[in-house]
Amino acid sequence: MIIPKLPAYLTGLGGAEYKGLIISLFTITAMISRPFSGKIADKVGRKPTMLIGIFVCIVISLLYPFLTFISGFFVLRLVHGFSTGFSPTGATAYLSDIIPQNRRGEAVGLLGTAGTVGMSAGLFIGPSIANDFGLDVMFYCSSLTAILSMIVLLGIKETLKVKQGFSTQVFKIHKRDLFEPKVLIPCLVMMLAAYAYGAVFTVMPDLCLYVGIENEGLPFLFLTIFSLSIRLIAGKASDRYGRKKIVILSTLIMAASMLILALSTTPVMLIMPLQYMVLLRE
Repeated sequence: MIIPKLPAYLTGLGGAEYKGLIISLFTITAMISRPFSGKIADKVGRKPTMLIGIFVCIVISLLYPFLTFISGFFVLRLVHGFSTGFSPTGATAYLSDIIPQNRRGEAVGLLGTAGTVGMSAGLFIGPSIANDFGLDVMFYCSSLTAILSMIVLLGIKETLKVKQGFSTQVFKIHKRDLFEPKVLIPCLVMMLAAYAYGAVFTVMPDLCLYVGIENEGLPFLFLTIFSLSIRLIAGKASDRYGRKKIVILSTLIMAASMLILALSTTPVMLIMPLQYMVLLRE
């Protein structure tokens, strides 16, 4: 909800030259927190892991209107990254507990749909709220959606069978917690794909203005629509034809989409590639 307005918000604080840090600072703590969130999910529970991420999201969104100086803003971005490091980790582990293996691709696709729809719809709605009611209201609405997710989460049951109490032991990270050779290649593929996404999310608001789109969130509305349609088939396709074939096809399409985005000079050229960019994330 807040990403499209962050570049202009940072410019208003006098930090236009630091726009690239909006995404990167968020990502740093999201990355650092992953080993801890994964261990907490396996030892303490899936539900507590998600609750930690949601709580961080609620608090930080409420603080944005009050820390109106550059260093304070970047501190908030750093801490905000923990929400991404915890909530998706707990949600994915929870999903693996309740879904049979032969439908896992389909299930992960649906989980991804929820994340993409929420992200993309927020990217569209956020600027509308900010334009009509101001940035502070947008931040408060962002916090409100996180509160609603916490209410939903409180109503589900924990799926981890063998649990231990929360203690300092879960913060002791070993080498095996940081590196698993079996997932190296998939992680590398997703890292490079996420890098492309991060670049697009950072420059999209400015690119919208360049091609004549006043609502910076409009392209993300199309991203949501196309993501929904693709998610309905991508997960099942990976279950039927194999993960590798789907990933190879989607990376080629994503590369072409990024090239078209780089050459975009009109609203149609800007929006058209977004429908293909979602493939790899599925």
